[in-house]
Amino acid sequence: MRNKTTRIVLLFLVLAVAGFFIYKLAAKSNNPKEPEAPRGGAAAGGNRGAGPGRAILVDAYVVTPVKLDENIEASGTLQSNEEVELKPEITGRITRIFFKEGVKVSKGTLLIKLYDGDILAQIHKLELQQQLAKTTLTRQQQLLKINGISQQDVDVTSNQVSAYAADIEYNRAQLQKTEIRAPFSGTLGLRNVSEGAIVGPTTVMTTLQQLDPLKIDFASPEKYKNAIRKGDPVTFTVAGDTVKYRGSIYAIDPKIDLATRSVKIRAIVPNASGRLFPGSFAKTTIQLKDNPNAIMIPSQAVIPGTRFKQVIVADSGKAKFVNVETGIRNESNVQITDGLQVGDTVITTGILQLKPGMPFKYNKVQ
Repeated sequence: MRNKTTRIVLLFLVLAVAGFFIYKLAAKSNNPKEPEAPRGGAAAGGNRGAGPGRAILVDAYVVTPVKLDENIEASGTLQSNEEVELKPEITGRITRIFFKEGVKVSKGTLLIKLYDGDILAQIHKLELQQQLAKTTLTRQQQLLKINGISQQDVDVTSNQVSAYAADIEYNRAQLQKTEIRAPFSGTLGLRNVSEGAIVGPTTVMTTLQQLDPLKIDFASPEKYKNAIRKGDPVTFTVAGDTVKYRGSIYAIDPKIDLATRSVKIRAIVPNASGRLFPGSFAKTTIQLKDNPNAIMIPSQAVIPGTRFKQVIVADSGKAKFVNVETGIRNESNVQITDGLQVGDTVITTGILQLKPGMPFKYNKVQ
């Protein structure tokens, strides 16, 4: 009796397990498999997901013409209109110094005197020898009239008179070199020598600079070379001064610098007030003609490269990479001088995610 009861219980358990598995198989066949969620949370990100077959959402800017005041900004340096280091032409001892440091002097002003006693003595000696030669020449010319002397002797004496005159002129030229004079009107610099010092051709005794007007040297990119003319106005500021100064271009270097691909420009600047100093750093601006139809796009839309700069434009809903040339920049925009046309749609966000020919959707921003 007990064995029969055990068999009944085991049979009941086997039927229960089999029924459970049959129920699960029937339920699985009636419910289709749910689709797998995209990776990276694309289901929660809307159209911005980059899953297979899904277009990403980006921002785009529609190119429209704008009025642009074209200005060229460059760093420059102020230079003296004229500048020279005063050095003696001969070696000598300084006997007198006639100037004070930092003062203005006129052209031809005597600044320094070197010892000239030996040169004066030589000139006096030559003058005496010349006088004696002249007296001898007069007597020989009288003797020549009575055939008392040959013409050759007279010619030799005449040549001696001329030679003494030449020697005197040479020593007078040397005498002038003992006087250091201002070659032009200007302002003297610091004195580097004292009375009694022995100086030579390599000794810088002081400097002389012409401070009114001044020159300003700066460089401009070569693409603006034909847009800049002599006489064009230049405005600039210097460090520590909020005043805007004005000058005008008077010289343009005909050669383009091979290293920087820029052209050197020089402007003349009035400095009657004396507030500007040579060597000062200057931030210069040249205003070119206004461009009423300039193409400006956000700076972040430009993709820099080693050889070209590119932007991404919308081409039938797909990404198209276009080479462009840039011009003037401001705080947020950059000028496109070649590669874009009015009406083009330029992508400004999601640039790193896009590949050539990839589809996308965009929101227009201005």
